[in-house]
Amino acid sequence: MPGNVPPVKDEREGLLAFLDQQRQAVRVAAHGLSGEQARRVPGPGTLSVGGLVKHLAQMERNWRCIMVQQPAPPVDYANGFRLLEDETLAQVLADYAEVARETEAAVAGIADLGAPVPVPKGVPWFPDDVDAWSVRWVLLHLIEETARHAGHADVVREGVDGATAMPLLAAAEGWPASPWLQPWQPPS
Repeated sequence: MPGNVPPVKDEREGLLAFLDQQRQAVRVAAHGLSGEQARRVPGPGTLSVGGLVKHLAQMERNWRCIMVQQPAPPVDYANGFRLLEDETLAQVLADYAEVARETEAAVAGIADLGAPVPVPKGVPWFPDDVDAWSVRWVLLHLIEETARHAGHADVVREGVDGATAMPLLAAAEGWPASPWLQPWQPPS
């Protein structure tokens, strides 16, 4: 994941590229964590890096289902933010990668990003006076939601072991050390 999204040829490619960059930021926040560290909640809240990855996979899958008007698999909302004892970080990261492929395939199959996506009814944070969003709106919302939680993952990760985004990115990407950036290294 480069520090910036490369130039894009059109809106669809741009939306998917910016969404993927935010997904990569979440994966980088998980880089090098043990299972115990991925479950750790370093502050007074309930967020862990592993729980955020799991939530983002569930959230994106749900939005993909809404976008293509298919039923979404049921989720346990409270446990959707927690990496349970029978789950591993590798499993939730693999699921997150699969969800990304599903989303990209779904978007590739939709000719018009302006196509309507019905607004689910009975959800308190969805507007009652809007009947449909567009595929474009859904992608922008996925970018927004993923970026919000990527920021959470950065803060939580720093609370777990002090690691921050750019040194983690340098380690994950194999960047050489420089006078101004040292790649993260696991404690010895």
